[in-house]
Amino acid sequence: MTNSPQQPRAGIIGTGGIAHAHAEALKLAGAELVAAVDVDPNRATEFAQKVGVAQTASTLAAAAEAGLDLVAVCTPPSSHAPLALEALALGMDVVLEKPPALSLRQLRELQEAERATGKRVSCIFQHRFGTGARKLADLQESGALGNPLTGFCNTLWFRDQAYFDVPWRGQWDVEGGGPTMGHGIHQFDLLLHLWGPWQEVTAFAGRLARRTETEDVSTAIVRFESGALSTVINSVISPRETSQLRFDYEHATVELEHLYGYDDSNWRFTPAPGQEHLAAMWADGQAGTASGHPAQYARIIEAFRAGTVPPVTLADAYPTMELAAALYASAITGKTVRRGEITEGSPFFDRADGRLEPWKLEKSHA
Repeated sequence: MTNSPQQPRAGIIGTGGIAHAHAEALKLAGAELVAAVDVDPNRATEFAQKVGVAQTASTLAAAAEAGLDLVAVCTPPSSHAPLALEALALGMDVVLEKPPALSLRQLRELQEAERATGKRVSCIFQHRFGTGARKLADLQESGALGNPLTGFCNTLWFRDQAYFDVPWRGQWDVEGGGPTMGHGIHQFDLLLHLWGPWQEVTAFAGRLARRTETEDVSTAIVRFESGALSTVINSVISPRETSQLRFDYEHATVELEHLYGYDDSNWRFTPAPGQEHLAAMWADGQAGTASGHPAQYARIIEAFRAGTVPPVTLADAYPTMELAAALYASAITGKTVRRGEITEGSPFFDRADGRLEPWKLEKSHA
């Protein structure tokens, strides 16, 4: 399939809520929305009318006949990897909504399929692409902030029981996990993007307030190879919702508080005594870009047109998924887990809960 340097032809698989964010971002980035795919024809038609897509289909193979260059996979998590494998085999690049897969094994299979087909997979981790994150990465790389020391990464959200009563939610074999895999992953991906590679994690998790197979809260302490330490909380039982990251360096504290996306106003920069000159480096006056799907898709489509590797690659996403797997492994086994330990032969390589039925005895809350 020949890639158009001007306007790539895109399709969307799965037309639920998140698909609208992908459709808007694709159009803003200059892609042509050609097809919408959903097993429910009525939902596909309604979506197509709302976003201005001419063609609908019930299978990816049927949509591929329209000559698609790339597809965005916006279905429930259990179908992310299988649909991506199918799209790669059909000669299309793929954008995967989070989580990109349910297991580390599936990520490895996707990497093998990329090599076999020559096509690319991009994983949606949109918080990497706001101006604040890019600025912090540049300052950190310059050495101006000194060494990273300590911080926290909190995803404190609220989902009521009705949210979990949707049939596919809260199931290990469909969502791959609870708030660790499906909610907090955005925040700790940004933490790892800035402070990685991580070295080891000690975690706890439980099902405290919702009837669901998975956890509804997890907590962890992560040690990085740099020696820095951070706590991580992933919750969907916190009535005052917020998303918080704090990065303490030798020469400054940088804080971010938002909910589902940030702009420059959500950041706070505090220089250490004697380092006041750093405040001017942070407030550089450059026009800001908010985090979100449009910011990442702008880079994806730019790379597509240039014939370069689009962000975030499967290799880029692997440390984030590996931390999620390790967090579950630590919480379920009661042991500290080091990066690189979850490989072929580990039950957590194939499934986040290791098929060990965690929290099965918490009858009073289940």
